[in-house]
Amino acid sequence: MRSAPTILHLDMDAFYASVEQASKPSLRGKAVIVGGLGPRGVVATASYEARVLGVHSAMPMSQARRLAPNAAYLVPRFALYRSISDQVMALLRALSPLVEPLSLDEAFVDLEAGGTAWDERSARLAGTKLRADIRAVTGLTGSVGLAASKMLAKIASEQAKPDGLVVIEPGTERAMLEPLPVRTLPGVGPATGDHLRRAGIHTVGEIAEAGEDELVRLLGKAHGHALYAMALARDDRPVVAERETKSVSVEDTYDVDIHDRVRVGLEVQRLADRCVRRLRGAGLSGRTIVLKVRRYDFSTLTRSETLRGPTDDPAVVREAAARLLDSVDSTGGVRLLGVGVSGLADYTQEDLFAQAAGGAGEETPEGEEPATAPGPRPETPAERRWPAGHDVRHAEHGHGWVQGSGLGRVTVRFETPGSAPGRVKTFRVDDPALEHADPLPLVDGPPDLLEATGTRGTPDAQSPPRPLEA
Repeated sequence: MRSAPTILHLDMDAFYASVEQASKPSLRGKAVIVGGLGPRGVVATASYEARVLGVHSAMPMSQARRLAPNAAYLVPRFALYRSISDQVMALLRALSPLVEPLSLDEAFVDLEAGGTAWDERSARLAGTKLRADIRAVTGLTGSVGLAASKMLAKIASEQAKPDGLVVIEPGTERAMLEPLPVRTLPGVGPATGDHLRRAGIHTVGEIAEAGEDELVRLLGKAHGHALYAMALARDDRPVVAERETKSVSVEDTYDVDIHDRVRVGLEVQRLADRCVRRLRGAGLSGRTIVLKVRRYDFSTLTRSETLRGPTDDPAVVREAAARLLDSVDSTGGVRLLGVGVSGLADYTQEDLFAQAAGGAGEETPEGEEPATAPGPRPETPAERRWPAGHDVRHAEHGHGWVQGSGLGRVTVRFETPGSAPGRVKTFRVDDPALEHADPLPLVDGPPDLLEATGTRGTPDAQSPPRPLEA
C-alpha cells in the first residue's frame, strides 16, 4: 500500500436528483425522487430531502410514494445525466491519465500517476480544487475521499457525504476501520452481514480479531481471505483506466403481466434487436445469448446458449433468444424480460451462423421495431409522450418542464436553471404550440473550464439510456 493518500474517489451527491433540482428552481430544497413511475418502477435516486423520509435507491416506487406522498416524482433524463458526467470525467482526466469510472457519477483517480499529488498536502489541495471546479462547471456537488488504497478512498468519500472531503492519512487506517460496522467493507451485503452478526461479529475490528481461519470457516476460502485482508486495511488493487465490458444486455419491466405467449415472443425479438444495436454501437460481438424471464410470482429464470463463434447478426440473436424462450414456462404471466450477449469479442464470423433458408431477417433500423411484429403498435399514452420532468418548449411561454400528464392534459412549469421558480399552466396533450425540447445548461461556468471539459452546449436528447444510478 502507498505511503501517501494519493488515490481519490469521487462520488457525486444524489446525482440524478441533484441534476433535476439544479435545472428546476421550484424543486430546490424539496424532496425529489427519480425513477420508473409505473406500478413496478423503482427509485433510481432520491434527494437528501427525500432520504430523511426513508426513501432510498432501489426501493419500489409504490413504497416511496407511501413514505413521501408530496415529493416530486420524475422520469430519468439519461442524455442530460451523461452529458454532465462527461464534464465531470473530463475534469478527472485533467488530474491523471488513470481514471477508473464506476458509473456515471463515481470514479477512482490515481493522482500520483498524473503528478498531481505526492503527499497528504498536495492530495488535499487537488481534492479541494476538484470539488470547486465541479461546482463551477456543473453547479453540482461531489464528495471526495483520499487514501492510500481504493477501498479506503471509497470509505472516505462515503464519510464525506454530502459535499465534503475526507482524507485518511497512512498509518491511521486500522484505527479508523475498527469501530465501523461490517457492512462498511466492500462485498459485505445483507446476507454476509447477518451471517457475521450471528457469529457475534459486528464491527471491522471484530473481523480482524476473529482471525483468518475463523472467517474462512464462516464464509468460505475466497471470501474469508478477502474480508480478513480488508479488515487489516490491505488493498493493493491499482486504478485501472479501462474496464473490460463483460456483457451487453437490455431488459424491460411491464406494468401489467404479459400472458399472451405470442406477445412474449414478440417482446423477446424486440429486446434482441435492441441488444444487437447496443452491441454494434460498442463495436462488439458475442458468443453467448442470455434470456432473462421474471414471472408473475417474482421467480426469475435465466437461460443461455453459446454459439460456435461471436456474432452481431440480429437474426441469429433473435433465433437463439426464441429457442431459449421455448424452454421457459411463462404460464401465469411474465413481468420482466431481458436479452443479453456475453463472451464478447471485437470481431464476427458473419457466415457461420446462418440458420434459416435464405438468411432469416435483416437488421432493424435504429429506432424501429422488428419487421416480424405484425399489426400496429398500441397507441402511446399521454403520460409516455410527456414524461414527468422532461423538457418542453411552448411557442408563447418559452422553456419549461412537464409536471404531469393524463386525461388528455399536460401540466407544465415554465422555468429555467437560472430563473426564479416559474408559473404553471395546463394544455391539451396535442397542443400544436407545445413541443419537446433539449435540456438547458445548468450553469454558465467559467469559459476556460467549459472549454477544458469539451462539453459546451446541450446534450443530445436522442442518446441511448444508460443504467440507473445505484
